[in-house]
Amino acid sequence: MSTANEPPPAAAPQNEAAATAQVDPRLVVQQEGFKGYLHEFTRKIKGGELGSLPVVVGLVLIWIVFQSLNSNFLSAQNLSNLSIDIVATGMISVGIVFVLLLGEIDLAAGSVSGVAAAVLAVLNVNKGWNPVLAIIAAVLVGTLLGFVHGWFFAKIGVPAFVVTLAGMLAWSGLQLQILGPNGTINLDNNGLVSKLTSSYFSQVVAAYGLAILAVAGFFAVSFLGNKRRKAAGVPSRTMTDLLIRTAGLAIVALGVAYILNQYKGLPVALLIFLIVCVLTDFILRRTSYGRKVFAVGGNIEAARRAGISVPWIRISVFMISGGMAAVGGIFAASRISSASQATGQSNVLMMAIAAAVIGGTSLFGGRGSTFSALLGMLVIQSIASGMALQGVSNSIQFMVTGAVLLAAVVIDSVSRRSQKAAGRA
Repeated sequence: MSTANEPPPAAAPQNEAAATAQVDPRLVVQQEGFKGYLHEFTRKIKGGELGSLPVVVGLVLIWIVFQSLNSNFLSAQNLSNLSIDIVATGMISVGIVFVLLLGEIDLAAGSVSGVAAAVLAVLNVNKGWNPVLAIIAAVLVGTLLGFVHGWFFAKIGVPAFVVTLAGMLAWSGLQLQILGPNGTINLDNNGLVSKLTSSYFSQVVAAYGLAILAVAGFFAVSFLGNKRRKAAGVPSRTMTDLLIRTAGLAIVALGVAYILNQYKGLPVALLIFLIVCVLTDFILRRTSYGRKVFAVGGNIEAARRAGISVPWIRISVFMISGGMAAVGGIFAASRISSASQATGQSNVLMMAIAAAVIGGTSLFGGRGSTFSALLGMLVIQSIASGMALQGVSNSIQFMVTGAVLLAAVVIDSVSRRSQKAAGRA
């Protein structure tokens, strides 16, 4: 005879299933080996934990399709140019990722990048400032504008959409005011700013050295992380698992280095972009500040009760977005050796947001990585480059990019729904 305190007959199996689902994946791999890999991969797919898999698969398919249509698509020259073309908007997208992690949006990033480019050009060309000082001033201006957005959002309570929409309009006007009646300021083709996107490390050792350094750094960080986990008595990855992951990264990194060396070598712009992605990802993944950003994006009330200063986190991410938008504007000006009314306008903002979302950052907040900007820009620029080689009009490019963006958001929504069903959201 059952009592009121006894669980129903189905409770025990349900609890057992839940406990099984919560087993650390590292422990599963340790116990089951290759079978454990398959088990964990299947669990992630069913649970909606897709990570970067959809965008990587999509990028491979895009490259296969365009290479089959035009053999020049995967040529060293085209891929090298593509790696430079992603930098300007990619920098803006890195900042957008921080805002999206809070579940918010920054509609002023494009205009901020235009203002920063205008400030840089005026100080460097018209005022004769040292280019380094002009760059620093431009980034500070972008950061200040981001602070304005964050302050109105966090302190006054104005929705981020409205604040940044107002900023988009206001800063576009400020950009025109700074540039003056001519609307365009040409930069020195041989100056530091122009060389940011026109310079290469032509020595073969540069690209290969960077690849080897990246692989060694990945192995060292993973190995030390495993060592700390073992010392703490918690599950860690096996050495075989670590070596397989390192080997996969080595194949990709050395392959990219080989392709770049077939043209002019390692582009300086690409190197800077990769460094920015690594540093910002480190901030998000390995620092208390990054964990606070994820906490606020995941659950504001829980973060507040945990003692996190929610207003400061909100203000800071908009400052980061403004600063990165300024950096993107500088690279955009460098690419065409001028700052004009078109810098940061047109579809720059939409492409930056699309890149972050396509790369895997959730529009709902709490999930994403700054490497999303890199992957998303690779997808967008690959589509643009492939269609340009085919002579397809911009109108078709926009429609295809829009379809890819919609697909990314649908995958994100379905993924979140699957995670909720699995009790992991």
